[in-house]
Amino acid sequence: MKKMRIGIICPSEIAFRRFLPALISSESFEYAGVAIASSEDWDGDYTSETRKTELNKAQRFVDNYGGNIYNGYNALIKDDSVDAIYLPLPPALHYLWGKRVLKAKKHLFVEKPSTTCAEYTKELICLARERNIAVHENYMFVYHNQLKTIHDYVNEGKIGDVRLVRIAFGFPKRTSGDFRYNKKLGGGALLDAGGYTVKLASLILGDNVNIVSSRLNYVDEFDVDIYGNAVMENADGLTAQLSFGMDNCYKCELEIWGSKGVLFTDRILTAPVGFEPVLKYKFENEPVKNIKLEPDDTFRKSIEFFHKCISDTDTRIKHYDEIIKQAEYIDQIKGDCL
Repeated sequence: MKKMRIGIICPSEIAFRRFLPALISSESFEYAGVAIASSEDWDGDYTSETRKTELNKAQRFVDNYGGNIYNGYNALIKDDSVDAIYLPLPPALHYLWGKRVLKAKKHLFVEKPSTTCAEYTKELICLARERNIAVHENYMFVYHNQLKTIHDYVNEGKIGDVRLVRIAFGFPKRTSGDFRYNKKLGGGALLDAGGYTVKLASLILGDNVNIVSSRLNYVDEFDVDIYGNAVMENADGLTAQLSFGMDNCYKCELEIWGSKGVLFTDRILTAPVGFEPVLKYKFENEPVKNIKLEPDDTFRKSIEFFHKCISDTDTRIKHYDEIIKQAEYIDQIKGDCL
């Protein structure tokens, strides 16, 4: 089977550190190359030093993984030999460049969030539907085997009837200049850390979920939300309490509290390749059991799912709806489009 060719817009750290190591083991894709910004692509002063920095980053991609360096994002998009694009730019740029990718009839693998608001996301999905091409939003944690184990424990009644779900994801303040703290680039705790908690809660609660309450909190230093919380509830009254932030002590936790027991894990959203998650399980008055789970490669599996979206119409259409629903939940929490 001939592999599809995929290129990367922007020599980002996640593309080098996570995407390409996963891609090289793919049976479905081959790496075409990475595009650096041209002066027309760059929003701001495009100096010779900026170009030199971009070229140095891109050369590291070539040295380690081969592929071409494209001079400008449009040059990659217009390459007829390229079938798909990986888009790891800051969130505020996903709509602009995602739209150009889809108009060129290339399949789109986009980092989360799909865009900064549901209106933009729906427009991208509409373009994809019209052209019968795939869009995949990369919440890769959903493909980890630990989620199936947790799902099985709950469905088998090992904790009784579920009473409450708690999800927390937050991390210490990043370095100066990180896009997460820049409103113009689509920063903010909700769009970054909060999106993970919303996605996981929707997987657990199922369909017909409402945002019951939410709050986004700010500090004087930044013009984006720095931490927040939300409550989601399904038609059966099951509630998920969400907390998120990006100036917090690190947390990455899921707790499912039942009538007879409880499940807890602390690397539910960010388990790297080779990491063995530990599921803590307590049943009634028995001691806590630490259950070591198998490691997994979620980025590789996310890439495989992207290919399934390309090759299977039903999967592609279902994922369209999932991406839109996620964007709608985020809009409900923040109240308007950033």
